[in-house]
Amino acid sequence: MLSRRALIVGGLAAAALPIAGPAFAKKKKKKQFKVAEKFKPQVVPFDGYDVGTLVVDTNAHFLYLIESPGVARRYGVGVGAAGRSLRGEAFVERKAKWPSWRPTKNMIRRNPRKYRRYAKGVPGGPRNPLGARALYLYRGGRDTYYRIHGTTEPSSIGRSVSNGCIRMINAHVKDLYERVPMGTRVVIL
Repeated sequence: MLSRRALIVGGLAAAALPIAGPAFAKKKKKKQFKVAEKFKPQVVPFDGYDVGTLVVDTNAHFLYLIESPGVARRYGVGVGAAGRSLRGEAFVERKAKWPSWRPTKNMIRRNPRKYRRYAKGVPGGPRNPLGARALYLYRGGRDTYYRIHGTTEPSSIGRSVSNGCIRMINAHVKDLYERVPMGTRVVIL
């Protein structure tokens, strides 16, 4: 026969099981993003621009670094959503490793719910939207507020979703950063 004490202790132990259960449950592994082969860096034929020029084809989602006549290193990129991309020519006038970030006034105006909390800026680091490196684009000596930068959202590569900047996988932008000097001409198609 069950005593009152055994019944109470057994009931308490049974009630505690659902609480303890999740602590021992296997954690789901976060599925790691895998970039499509065509968006991985590769050397390809490419004509029409001077050696050292960066060419961004926003429709195809590729950035080309012209390495020699007729040859370019190609990277996959994410670009601005419709109507938000820079077009024409600019120059790399600033470079930064693990840059800080602040949304522009237009970004805050368009989507205050998402961006207002970042109005004072986000320090550089792995959770910063600009990722591991940034190349700052200027025209006529003035900042365009457009960047070629890494991303915390690698699944955006090959898509037109950003606020206008050109996004790259962090490892790819680190590679590009080392290859591109200050003053590099950038052509955005």
